[in-house]
Amino acid sequence: MVQVLKRKSLALVGNHAVAYAVKQAKPQVLAVFPITPQTTMLEKLAEYIQKGELKAEMIKIESEHSAMASIYGAALAGARVFTATASQGLLYMGEMIYWAGGQRVPIVAAVATRAIAEPWSIWDDHQDFLSKRDAIWIQMMAENVQEAYDLTIQAFRISEDERVILPVMMGFDGFILTHTMERVEVLEDYEVDSFLPPRQFNLIDFSDPIGIGPIAQPDEYMRIRYEAMKSMERAKSVIEEIMREYERISGKKQYGLVECYRCENAKYAFVTMGAWSGDAKVAVDRLRDQGIEAGLLKVRVFRPFPKEKIAEYLNSMKGVIVFDRAASFGSGGILATEVKSALYGSQTPVYSVIAGLGGKDVRPLHFQKVMEDLVNGKLEEERWIL
Repeated sequence: MVQVLKRKSLALVGNHAVAYAVKQAKPQVLAVFPITPQTTMLEKLAEYIQKGELKAEMIKIESEHSAMASIYGAALAGARVFTATASQGLLYMGEMIYWAGGQRVPIVAAVATRAIAEPWSIWDDHQDFLSKRDAIWIQMMAENVQEAYDLTIQAFRISEDERVILPVMMGFDGFILTHTMERVEVLEDYEVDSFLPPRQFNLIDFSDPIGIGPIAQPDEYMRIRYEAMKSMERAKSVIEEIMREYERISGKKQYGLVECYRCENAKYAFVTMGAWSGDAKVAVDRLRDQGIEAGLLKVRVFRPFPKEKIAEYLNSMKGVIVFDRAASFGSGGILATEVKSALYGSQTPVYSVIAGLGGKDVRPLHFQKVMEDLVNGKLEEERWIL
């Protein structure tokens, strides 16, 4: 007889789903400076602490730079730590983001993605998140509120795995997910405890103190960066292993570095990351009804970049369209550039579409129209949907 587990479901907005996951992960130190659209997450975490549901030290801080600096120190001292930010706040954290990555400190940060000034915008795009692609952080992006909850719990486990030991950034689209309420299936506390036991190691031997952050001579600097690269590459298989374990516990569909939607027999494919992957799936279904063999490859883990998976799924396609919510100005779509690199040597043409910057609305119809133009030979190598 097959045992059917009935999971507890809660109606949660994205910010509260992440806060709920953080509560279950039991961090000992939090430092979060409020910034739109992340603020209600901070408020919910403060409420959990005030009610005694989360026994953690919340450091009241005057800036995002100090927030990252404080949890960086706490993580070095052995604590499980968490912070969250967005947009200019992530930029203000910037210096300490690189310190944490270079030092390979286990930290989890949620980024409620938001456009970067100038001009000022409080709405969503991925420019902030992708600006940290070379900071030696693992970066994962959620499609919906359920994934934001699941990836947050997984992020702590991945970050603290002794084969990895790297900070992890979990991105989820500002307002589109942070303020949208969905039905979320949550794990029981004992299940999270089993999946994510207390941190087992320490980076400082208090009986034999060492200096942290000393200057490195060129030979040592090069070696340390090389070790970070190896750890990033090693993380790919560790992430998949941990996600498979989470799948067994949660009973949810498989989570992996990428997700393939109707692309097994597809001749054309979209590549996306984040919340608009749902819009792209709707477009794929409509295109299939029109007789166009379309599919979608969703990138769930951006760093380390899953180039082997990208090549495996896309190298025989007749055309690939990469949708970017960010741009490398003077170069093109950031995700598109990565996909082109992964497909180097194949005959698959890759087209770049930049859309949705600063929260500009993008709907399934936009995905449909672009794919129809590709099939009809009317799509240029790079298109901005203005």
